[in-house]
Amino acid sequence: MGGRGDVAFTRHFRLFGMLAGTIALAIVDARAQARLPAPTPCKAEVFATGKVGTVRDGRSFTLEDGRDIRLAGIEVPLPPAPGETGPRAEAGTAARAALQAIVAGQNVELRQTSATADRYGRILAFAFVNRDGVVAPVAHEMLAKGFARVAAQIGDKPGDRACAAELLGKERAARDGKLGLWGERYYAVVGAESFDELVAERGRFTVVEGKVVSVRESGGTIYMNFGRRWSQALTVTILKRNERIFTAAGLDPKTLENRRLRVRGWVEDRSGPRIEATRPEQIEIAERN
Repeated sequence: MGGRGDVAFTRHFRLFGMLAGTIALAIVDARAQARLPAPTPCKAEVFATGKVGTVRDGRSFTLEDGRDIRLAGIEVPLPPAPGETGPRAEAGTAARAALQAIVAGQNVELRQTSATADRYGRILAFAFVNRDGVVAPVAHEMLAKGFARVAAQIGDKPGDRACAAELLGKERAARDGKLGLWGERYYAVVGAESFDELVAERGRFTVVEGKVVSVRESGGTIYMNFGRRWSQALTVTILKRNERIFTAAGLDPKTLENRRLRVRGWVEDRSGPRIEATRPEQIEIAERN
């Protein structure tokens, strides 16, 4: 009977194979995508270019001139802290290796409606690699390979449904195929009534799915409850002042009762697991046939 050593060996062997496959397929994917036109909904004007120097994690890199770039539209597992081990640490390492296989040493175009930066000063943009004269979107590749999730914020302005749909389609195909990290159990979509799993995800970016039991409004906030005991299941909150943005995107909160939704965001503990939705891109209708 195998012991812990066998389990650890199996996990590391699987991870090694996943990374090796990612790197080996990079050239093949590049040639295949070079024959296709670049998708348009997430494509804005080029505001900067540069050559990639160092890849820091699965969504950020530094150009040779010192500019720090963070990919817009995706979230990835964080790189492991010093001495950290286990599945999450391995996932962060795998995501970084996947991005490195795509952009290391490459010239990239940075596109966005404006050159915004995150709180760490990194330029937030969609990056494109030029392959034989055709630009290939980096975030799309990370999603398609299963090493990233679509972020809560897609672009500069809320409600960019066309771009969101494009990215979500890439994520969905990888998730259904259990590609990359989607093949790992801890990376799976969490059930909205799975209290223990939601608590374990506290402070992390998570994708949650379930049926809305009730929609209530109180004190300028709309509460979408996914369980009859709201403290034991997910609650999604939307500020009343943001309601019009969701309604304009076809997601009027009052019509979502008894609908099955897929929600993405950071899980907080506020007398129960909660995700605040500030943009309609965070919510998908997930009815099962």
